[in-house]
Amino acid sequence: MFSVRAEKLTRIYRQDSVEVRALDGVDLDIEKGGFIALVGPSGSGKSTLLNLIGGLDRPTSGRLWVEERELGTLSNRALTDLRLRRIGFVFQQYNLIPVLTAIENVEYVMLLQGVPDDRRGEQARAILAEVGLAGMEDRRPGELSGGQQQRVAVARAIVTAPALVLADEPTANLDSTTGGALMDMMRRLNETKGVTFVFSTHDPMVMERARRLVRLRDGRIVA
Repeated sequence: MFSVRAEKLTRIYRQDSVEVRALDGVDLDIEKGGFIALVGPSGSGKSTLLNLIGGLDRPTSGRLWVEERELGTLSNRALTDLRLRRIGFVFQQYNLIPVLTAIENVEYVMLLQGVPDDRRGEQARAILAEVGLAGMEDRRPGELSGGQQQRVAVARAIVTAPALVLADEPTANLDSTTGGALMDMMRRLNETKGVTFVFSTHDPMVMERARRLVRLRDGRIVA
């Protein structure tokens, strides 16, 4: 079974009279439980493809399925619900809420899902321990290192047991030791929980740990 399927996926951006084909007829299947890196130079289309898979943007043409739901047929409300319940996001800049503690940041998605208070706290505390942050639950982002903040971001992405986690350059702001530890942790979560991980990256360390590489250039898959 596939977690993601794309057929002839194209995304064109227009600014005045200039047309940029960020993606140009991409066909791609990503199996459930995959651990996959989208790689290529800047401007190759990696982040655009990730944003389309996550429902953060819509294609100009082509078709895209996530968890057997065709995104092009979904209303904005249904797309928002799919993102909330089935997709986790890990961003390069962490995107934590600075006034909330680590545990409150992790609980936030569950709050939006309507999970009861007691279950939220229990699940958030357990997942923070799983990513190596036991004892740091009450620290705000400004009191955590970059690696610790990214671990909070990963915990937030996976706490609701999504089917798919999308990570855009997750190691870009981390030193090699911290980045390697983070990738090993996500690989363990992939193996133990069966979550599909898709990364966009320039980082050789991420590429080495991926089970599959999808190389893009000029908006097309070349290997």
